[in-house]
Amino acid sequence: MSNHNLPKHVSIIMDGNNRWATRKGLPGVSGHEEGVKKARLVIELAIAKKIKTLTLFTFSSENWNRSKEEVDLLMKLLSKALKEEVPSLIDNRVSLKFIGDLSKFTNDLQIEMKESESLTHQEEKTKQLDLLIAASYGGRWEIIKTVNKLRSIKLGKNEEIDEELFSSHTSLADFSDPDLCIRTGGEKRISNFLLWHLAYTELFFTDILWPDFDEKELDKALADFSIRKRNFGDKSDFQGDHG
Repeated sequence: MSNHNLPKHVSIIMDGNNRWATRKGLPGVSGHEEGVKKARLVIELAIAKKIKTLTLFTFSSENWNRSKEEVDLLMKLLSKALKEEVPSLIDNRVSLKFIGDLSKFTNDLQIEMKESESLTHQEEKTKQLDLLIAASYGGRWEIIKTVNKLRSIKLGKNEEIDEELFSSHTSLADFSDPDLCIRTGGEKRISNFLLWHLAYTELFFTDILWPDFDEKELDKALADFSIRKRNFGDKSDFQGDHG
């Protein structure tokens, strides 16, 4: 597969950790730990395949509604992953950025996130990958946040908010929209993920649970993407009475 047929920005909804653990008769934490290992693998694969941006949906705004025990466990796992993975991200010239309502995390974890972003900052000429971690993230939350941000800058009475202006104040203002969104775990929905940004993104759903996701399955998604015809709503693509 030639590089020009590869997506520049891939986003992944990593679903199935708990089900993977249940099927194996293991505690839920085992599924999440395997999920972290799989995230590490996919980061390495993204670099090898020269994908420029990778966005991983790790913790949604709705996930705060899970049991306190599970949420606390996920927070500890996130802190542990940052401590363990940041040196490797630096070595591989990966620039890390968190998107989401980070104010909901503890002060200590917020500090760890900011330090991780600072430590992994890369200049454009040396950077191999932008890694975006969507944590405490919700698509509706982002749209409301963006609207409020635009209101706060007090636009002139006659100034209209167009797509370009709106996009310039979102979490992905410095990045292109995802070309491909992969969801593991068998569900066929986007679950409030990047609602503004996925308007023309190609979607790939797989029954594979996230801890079982591997290079073979990623290659399936990339191969599927490579044969899609992307015209971003150009009516010439529609047949019959649709446009």
